[in-house]
Amino acid sequence: MAIRYRVTFMERTNAYGDPSEFPPDYVTIDLPSGVVLDRTFVERTGPLARHSTDTLEEDDDFLSVGSETWDYEVSEARQDEFLAAVKNSQMAMECFPIATD
Repeated sequence: MAIRYRVTFMERTNAYGDPSEFPPDYVTIDLPSGVVLDRTFVERTGPLARHSTDTLEEDDDFLSVGSETWDYEVSEARQDEFLAAVKNSQMAMECFPIATD
C-alpha cells in the first residue's frame, strides 16, 4: 500500500530567474531504494524578484527563490524514512499527505 505526499521545495535561481538546482535531488540523497514508488512534478513558481527585465534586479537578490512542488507516492511501511529524508533535505518548505482517488 502507498501514501501520497505533496512536497514544496525552495528553488534557488540564477540571475535570469532560471532554476540553478533540482530540489528533489536533495531528498533522494538520503533515500534507500523502494521508499519512493513514484514522483510527479506539479508546478513551479518563479522568484518574486523577476520584473519586466530578463534579469533579476540587484537589490532583489534576496527574492531570487522560487518554489517547486512534487507529489510523491511512498511505501506506507517506509513513510518514516521518506519524512526523515524530506526534513534532512533542508529544502522542503511544506510536506503533507494528500488524498488519493
